[in-house]
Amino acid sequence: MSRQMGDSHRRFLQTLMLSGIVDEPGAKSLYQRCCETHNTQYAPDKLDEFIDTINSKLQPMFMQIRKGMSEDNGQQYYALVNLAETDVTRMSTDYADNELELFTKTMDLIVGSENGKASSTDILNSADSLTTKKLKKSETEHLLNRLVHDKWLSEKQGEYTLSTRCIIEMEPYIRTMYQDQVQVCHICHNIAFQCQICENPVCGIKIHNPCVARYFKVRKSDPRCPACEDFWPHEIPELSRPRSQRR
Repeated sequence: MSRQMGDSHRRFLQTLMLSGIVDEPGAKSLYQRCCETHNTQYAPDKLDEFIDTINSKLQPMFMQIRKGMSEDNGQQYYALVNLAETDVTRMSTDYADNELELFTKTMDLIVGSENGKASSTDILNSADSLTTKKLKKSETEHLLNRLVHDKWLSEKQGEYTLSTRCIIEMEPYIRTMYQDQVQVCHICHNIAFQCQICENPVCGIKIHNPCVARYFKVRKSDPRCPACEDFWPHEIPELSRPRSQRR
């Protein structure tokens, strides 16, 4: 496939710029639609090559389309990443200083927790210790809703986690700022927050829940840690089917 950037590539990029992130079935559908709209060659198995062509043109602008996995369901996602800004300053055009400070405190809570989550109560309490302009409770709640809407955080039953977009875009920052707290998944080697942990204190490896489901799919009768071979005592989750396979 040609490395020349065409109208189909530009349309794909423009659409991704608007959404910030898209799941793999959505990316494949968008790829097909862009090719058909501009009468260019469409090959179903060439999405990554198509994106590589876009990335070759984005490189001088310190931008890149990156692929990452959702810790929630194991689905692959594509996100547009600004390589020039590796920390929360990338959000400064959309959020005020005190809002960014609260987001940073929320990241501290999530990364420092055992389960990769922070409760709304803990986040609201952390708002009291802002060194910039204080936020009222209603303002903090509104900010959390915005962060979820903008796909920086995910929320379920009053608990917040780092979204797939956040992990993909901020991975270098997270690895640098929290290097003593962050572990990677033993299976996929990406940062692990939503995960299961080996209970052997000498081992203690982490495995993403979706990676647990895949790894132990054929080992359910006698699940053992892939590192130390101790018995794996946790419940083995079911594999989530990709959206494109659901009726």
